[in-house]
Amino acid sequence: MRLTWISLACCTAIAAFVSGNSAEARPPYLAAFKETYANLADKAAESKCMICHFGESKKNKNDYGKAMTTALGATNVKDTEAIKAALKKAESEKSSTEGKTFGDLIKAGELPGKNPA
Repeated sequence: MRLTWISLACCTAIAAFVSGNSAEARPPYLAAFKETYANLADKAAESKCMICHFGESKKNKNDYGKAMTTALGATNVKDTEAIKAALKKAESEKSSTEGKTFGDLIKAGELPGKNPA
């Protein structure tokens, strides 16, 4: 019986450790987005990671997420000014909405990222 409890405790600890580290939240990205685009702050707060991602895995980047990755030029950037510069740079990129850039969508009050069809 003791071995069962020890095994259960070990499995629980491993599961908590693995699940706790699997998400790589980027709070500075969301904060910079909301600060830069105050008109979209409420929508951004609701969508969170889905501004740049889709689906269950954060490895799935939508069109805007791919543009931001290119604009950032590195992973896990923490410098707020670099993030804001990347946001501005991504504005000029073509979105998957025909004839519109990400900046056009933002000015129209829409979140820029679209999930693939």
